[in-house]
Amino acid sequence: MLSDLLAALLMIVGLLFFTAGTIGLIRFPDVRSQLHALTKADNLGLGFLLLGAAVHLGSPGTGFALFLVWLLVLGSSSVSAQILAGVEAENREDGGRRGSAAR
Repeated sequence: MLSDLLAALLMIVGLLFFTAGTIGLIRFPDVRSQLHALTKADNLGLGFLLLGAAVHLGSPGTGFALFLVWLLVLGSSSVSAQILAGVEAENREDGGRRGSAAR
């Protein structure tokens, strides 16, 4: 019973992080800020969701498998965000420079 409550609490925290990342995607003005909000908040949200699932399932083997899934998502989301930011920088009208001052 206590483990179910802890699992539900962890999953709710994870969903709150997913919601924060989605709000950041909608509200932030540029692609780099949006990517930052998504990769940070969604990775943390997924970590909480998978931790809640591991607590709910109670199996150490399943918990380890969920941890490996989280590591895979951490690596792939950071690499894909880096690629998207690079493509966005190449396609900027100011030649990839940030801010108003030209260097």
